[in-house]
Amino acid sequence: MGRRLLCAVTALVALTLTSCGESADDLVVQGSPPPSPYDGPLDLLPVDAPDEDEDDAFVPVEGLGSAGRALECDWEVMSGGRAETWGDAGGDTPEEGLEFYFEMDQPSLPQTGYRIEREAQGRVLFSYDVKGRTKIAVVVAKDQPDRPGWGPETTAHCDVAELPESITDDRGEEIWRDRAGRRVPTAFVSSSKGAEHCDWQKAHFLGLDSGKKRSLYARDPEKVLPEEMLTSPYDGDADMPPDAKDTGYHLDDWRLWRTPDNSAVYVRTSDGVERWPAVEGGCA
Repeated sequence: MGRRLLCAVTALVALTLTSCGESADDLVVQGSPPPSPYDGPLDLLPVDAPDEDEDDAFVPVEGLGSAGRALECDWEVMSGGRAETWGDAGGDTPEEGLEFYFEMDQPSLPQTGYRIEREAQGRVLFSYDVKGRTKIAVVVAKDQPDRPGWGPETTAHCDVAELPESITDDRGEEIWRDRAGRRVPTAFVSSSKGAEHCDWQKAHFLGLDSGKKRSLYARDPEKVLPEEMLTSPYDGDADMPPDAKDTGYHLDDWRLWRTPDNSAVYVRTSDGVERWPAVEGGCA
């Protein structure tokens, strides 16, 4: 992957690994049992599901093992699978196995507020719940092949837009809302500032749609992006095309409009209309 596309993808990474105020002591907490705890097997491993729709960006729950089946998402499951193997010993306890998961895989997920939902078959299911529903699931197991000690076996999580607003706000998440004010899955709409390590922090990226239909657009008022990266110039004082349609998606005072050709998106602000061109070959 070229540097410019690597940076574009990096710019749309939704969550940061660390956050101020988080402590390892808060990784596992006590909590009331959920209304409907997961009661299926904990030893199911991910399997390759048939590719029914190549344009579908979501992973079928059946392909994610026990962790995927333990989720209670409002939308489709965002990510999951089997954890990597490790050579050295894992944790001495299930809690240390969960901590080892964050140290080893460094997932972009909250690192506080998990609790034990179930123990069975030599495994422990840790869940991160929102209003009594599991949004992140991690199954840790002990002494599995190429996985000595306690450590992650299967993991899965819902779209980050299903996490509490306090968490996504603290992490600088840009969660768009629809016409009715409901949070929109980042799998459909996601945005972020450009990556600092690329010196693109004065630019902004916007990803739309899912799967192979996913497209990437950029706001570049300071012209910090390589010219060849954009399919056309950014325009900070554009006219709204007559065929543009209001998507209803909004973030603060940004309101998103689209045209049928998808060569650019139009963002109406309190100061006027901006035209964000598509990124050449870009995907989020």
